[in-house]
Order: sequence, then structure tokens, then C-alpha cells
Amino acid sequence: MRLRLALPLMILAAWVVMAGAYAVLPLHPNAVHLDRILASPGPGAWLGYDDLGRPLWDRLVAGSRTSLTVALWVVSLSLVAGTLIGSVSGYMGGWADHVVVRVIDVFLAFPGILLAIALAGVLGPGLSNVVIALSVLGWVGFARLARAQILSVKTREHVQAARVLGAGRARIIARHLIPLILAPIVVEASFSVAGTVIAEAGLSFLGLGVQPPAASWGSMIRDGSRFMLVAPHMVLVPGVSLMLVVLSINLAGDQLRDWMDVRTRRG
Repeated sequence: MRLRLALPLMILAAWVVMAGAYAVLPLHPNAVHLDRILASPGPGAWLGYDDLGRPLWDRLVAGSRTSLTVALWVVSLSLVAGTLIGSVSGYMGGWADHVVVRVIDVFLAFPGILLAIALAGVLGPGLSNVVIALSVLGWVGFARLARAQILSVKTREHVQAARVLGAGRARIIARHLIPLILAPIVVEASFSVAGTVIAEAGLSFLGLGVQPPAASWGSMIRDGSRFMLVAPHMVLVPGVSLMLVVLSINLAGDQLRDWMDVRTRRG
């Protein structure tokens, strides 16, 4: 497991370090160099320049901060909201549970990316609106998983004992149920990070994410798609970076799921 996790964790660590170092490194992602338009990677520029003469390395680092910021905010908001809604729904049952299930079914009936595009279009472009749009959709997966897990553990003996001793519903959910379902929730969060990074890049590619001159991997791919024949590095640099980050998150999530599953964990 350690060998299979080494490379993905190194890539993810590089992604986080790049995002965190953006504020301290002497980078100029919006600086225009007219004499270096579409310049290929070379000794003076690690990754070359784009169609406006802006350094791709600087913009790649700035884009990593955008993707990480969106992923952390969206996953955090979705995890908290979805876990609370699903836990309360599963524990309470009755009409409240029925309403939540129907709402979840409605959200799942539509392709998530199309709903994200619609919400981002209504709210308008911008980083905060992307976070809102993706969070409105992201809580559904956590709520569905939390509800299913709560239904399987709420009849356990210690939960029944807490109820008999007079513990309130909020205390039972917070102290006796949610700790039992954290493992699958954490695994779901790891895969949700990958989905959020892809969704943010997709919205930025369509012009619904962060706006120029701010950098995003999705907008970098969009700008480079017009120059694929003369400057393929404009697409390859953000495209390969996006692929490596998402693949690393998924591989790390797979290993985390296997490690948390007692049925497959080796002694």
C-alpha cells in the first residue's frame, strides 16, 4: 500500500504546496510579454508562454490555488450540510425522511454538471458563485450516504441505551451516530474533491468560473484550444496537471477505502 500511495501523495503534496506558495513566490501570472507570445518551453521559461505572452508556470501555480480553494470550500460545505441532513433524516424517519428522500431523488434525476452549469449561469460567473453552485449539488451524495449509514446503526444497543437514559435526539445523533459513520463519509469526501476539481475546471472552460485575468486550469485549456497546432503546450500544461491531480486523488481515495474496510485490511 505504501508503494502504491507514494506517487499519488507526492503529486497531491506538490499541488497543495503550489497553491500555498502562490502568495509568497514572486509570481506574475498576468504579466504580458509581447516578445514571447506563444513561446515554447525553454531555459528562460519552464513551461512557455500563452497567446498573450503570460508565463504558463505562473498561471499554472495560480490555477492550482483556484482549484484547491474551490475544492476545499465545496467539499467542506457539502460534507457538513449533507451529513447533518442525511443523519437527521435517517434517524427521524417519517414524513421528514420522505421529503428528504424525494428531494435527493430529484437532484439525482438530472446530470450534475448540467445543474451546475444552470446554477452558475443564473448566479453569474465568479469564484464565490462557483462554490455556491457546486455546494448546492454536492450535499446530495453525502446526505444519501449518511442516511443509509444511520439507518444501519441507529438500532444498535448503545443508541437504544442512550435513548432510554433520556438523551435528546441532537445528542444521540452528534455523539452516538455520526462518529460511527465518519469512515465512509471521509472516503466519500476524498472522491468528492476529485469531482469538484473537474467540475470547477469545466465551468471555467465554459466561461462560468473565475473570470479573466484570474487563472484557472479550465480557462487555460479553453484559451489554448485555439492554438493546438502552433502551441500545444498551452493545453498540455494545464491538461496534464489536471489529469495527474484528479488521478492521484482517486488512487489515494481507493487506498483509503481499502484501508478503512476491515474486511479487506490485512493484519
